[in-house]
Amino acid sequence: MGQGTHDGPDKNAGRNTGTAGRGIEIRHLRAFLAVADESSITRAASRLRLTQPAVSRTLAALEHHLGVLLVDRSTHHLALTAEGVAFRDKAAAAVAAFDEALDSGGLRRWPLRLGHAWSAFGRYTTPLLRDWEERYPQTPLELRRIDDRTAGLTRGEVDAALLRGPVEAPGLVTEVLYEEERVAAVAADGPLASRATLRLADLATGTVVLNTVSGTTTPELWPPSARPAATLTVANTDDWLTAIAAGRGTGVSAASTAGMHPHAGVAYRPLVDAPTVPVLLARRDAPGHPALADLAALAREIVARDDAR
Repeated sequence: MGQGTHDGPDKNAGRNTGTAGRGIEIRHLRAFLAVADESSITRAASRLRLTQPAVSRTLAALEHHLGVLLVDRSTHHLALTAEGVAFRDKAAAAVAAFDEALDSGGLRRWPLRLGHAWSAFGRYTTPLLRDWEERYPQTPLELRRIDDRTAGLTRGEVDAALLRGPVEAPGLVTEVLYEEERVAAVAADGPLASRATLRLADLATGTVVLNTVSGTTTPELWPPSARPAATLTVANTDDWLTAIAAGRGTGVSAASTAGMHPHAGVAYRPLVDAPTVPVLLARRDAPGHPALADLAALAREIVARDDAR
């Protein structure tokens, strides 16, 4: 590969059939991910227990092979380029798949990892887990909460994910399982808690708390002429609930949040003029866990069974 000492990629590198598919190893991806996480060659080297020049050479070799710059080295704190941001999820998924494949314990009982960001399968969560255990005891179904827009799916941390709202992530296949109504979340001791139902306009006069990492609510939920007076951003559901209970603002979420995340300081009220939220089952558009089809079929069956009642 000629790792050499060059600092940037050759735009023609890795583009000929003589080098494509050769030379790059999992260590190159691990080095890139460490640099991406640490925003520093020095800290990445310490984390990997390598020398700084070794990490620099490994990163340069990967860039040379791909023919693009992944990391902008022009500032003291390194930052990913647009190509680096796009490559990060792919690299993380590849490393996760590699580690999973070498897990000898997992080969005996290969668990199906189902991610979610905050409310899992809503009221269907318990039936899903119970029915799965009864029908497929040889394949453990692991429910994992990951505060990420795709619940760890694009990073390779899960095999499938239950997501809410539209998801614009490349390389995913999604299926709408059902639609959820929206609710307003307000301080339990505040004036809005005394109302039986609420409208979007009732929340817009004050501060609205937005979970910008895994939530589905944005200011665009309101008409352009009636956007919230102010917003407060948080990074996860727990902080969202805490802010609302403290009276720092109100929130909007899917109806399942009320059942999955009860909070003594938060009252949930139906939001009568807000659009519903689609609940999606998502997977990567690539060969995956052999039980994914069974999971999708069981999820559909549980929803249909409830609708028939």
